[in-house]
Amino acid sequence: MTLKVLSVASEAVPLIKTGGLADVAGALPGAVADHDVAMTTLLPGYPSVLKALARARAVHQWDSLLGSPARLLSGKIGAKGAEHPLLVLDAPELFTRDGAPYSDVSGKDWSDNWRRFAALGRAAADIAGGAMIRRGKPQGFDLVHAHDWQAAMACAYLRFAPYGVARIPSVVTIHNMAFQGWFGREIFAQLGLPPKAWTMDGVEYHGGVGMLKAGLASADAVTTVSPTYAREIRSGTFGMGLEGLIIARGNAVSGILNGIDTDVWNPATDKALASTFTARTLERRMANKRALEADFDLDEDDGPLFIVVSRLTWQKGMDVLPEVLDHLVGIGGRLALLGSADPHIEHQLFEGAARHPGRIGIRIGYDEDLSHRMQGGGDAILVPSRFEPCGLTQLYGLAYGCIPVVSRTGGLADTVIDANPAALAAGCATGIQHDGVTYDALAAALTRTVDLYRQPEVWQKIQKNAMKCDFSWKASGKAYADLYRSLIA
Repeated sequence: MTLKVLSVASEAVPLIKTGGLADVAGALPGAVADHDVAMTTLLPGYPSVLKALARARAVHQWDSLLGSPARLLSGKIGAKGAEHPLLVLDAPELFTRDGAPYSDVSGKDWSDNWRRFAALGRAAADIAGGAMIRRGKPQGFDLVHAHDWQAAMACAYLRFAPYGVARIPSVVTIHNMAFQGWFGREIFAQLGLPPKAWTMDGVEYHGGVGMLKAGLASADAVTTVSPTYAREIRSGTFGMGLEGLIIARGNAVSGILNGIDTDVWNPATDKALASTFTARTLERRMANKRALEADFDLDEDDGPLFIVVSRLTWQKGMDVLPEVLDHLVGIGGRLALLGSADPHIEHQLFEGAARHPGRIGIRIGYDEDLSHRMQGGGDAILVPSRFEPCGLTQLYGLAYGCIPVVSRTGGLADTVIDANPAALAAGCATGIQHDGVTYDALAAALTRTVDLYRQPEVWQKIQKNAMKCDFSWKASGKAYADLYRSLIA
């Protein structure tokens, strides 16, 4: 039997992206399709999403969806020839705005984010329950899969205020526990939930409404984007105050590792690269390295070129990076960095670049093509995160032979095999891990990386091991499909 699953997310490639959530939501329909799961994606009607819709048709409307008129548009998402059904919540009062999906042009969060994303959850529950009518018959779904706090209220609405009488199971996926969607108690009366939802077992959290918490308490299953992160969030260090609830949910919580789109991230076919290559033609990477040096105005030499593609935040360990720049350059390394976020970290990085012209290049912002060129031309990618639910940049690095240098946490620990003596002797090392995010830990990891780089045969073996790793969506797609079927059963 083909399962009909509604995937609810605040972003999905190729229509809207601010982080890794979008990559997952965009890839998941294709990942589960081979396992007899027909997935439809529901997205908010941001201007960029509406603009990308071709020949969309209205399939439902609400006179008042949490106080705002809205309609539901039907279209397609995905690359040509691999498209999947798309539903878009067109609510101009909520989503037709200048700025980013969650904030205005100044970077300040929209004050009514609670209403915007509660409306997304309410719409998802209605749709799953059969609000859409086609040829006189309700068009419902077998299961709802909600992503992060922005969609988590769908699970609460299915539990406390379902549309219709059918019991529809749900899954909520935590992409980052740090973002929880907490709002004051005063909004509860406007959510359209019954009084029984205002409990510690419902949406109430520290005297307010916790949207992620509501999803975690209401969903039939909770997943994280790596097995290690699923274990880590049971602790106070990583649980961000919700560790008690995670522990209480017991075996309902599991980790399914993210995959990457191997059609998009493939060094053998990547049109963004100066020179495509495979594990058998690693010598062709040099053309990409030279092109990257030119991109960042770096000296051309044969020493290791480190890259960083990251949000410049404390979580990502970027506050420590400026401290080790002198050490990185001192041991013969260079750095090309692409990212933005914390102005103080940006300033420190530019100071480091000024001290080391030709050795450190900084680019503020994000550029998708440039990120591909960096993976194809860099020798090693630094990912020193303090916590990392899964991480995708290290997976791209593995695919491109750009060796990950990562902290031993979350998905980084699950995907990178440290080049310790045992792993080198066994011929299975794929990167470098370090414990903790401190100057000493990162400096030691950089030194170890340079030492390995200066052993060409060893380094090339690590590159080939990395490029042989299969982090496609094949295994993860089956894991999600199996989970869905277990909940339906």
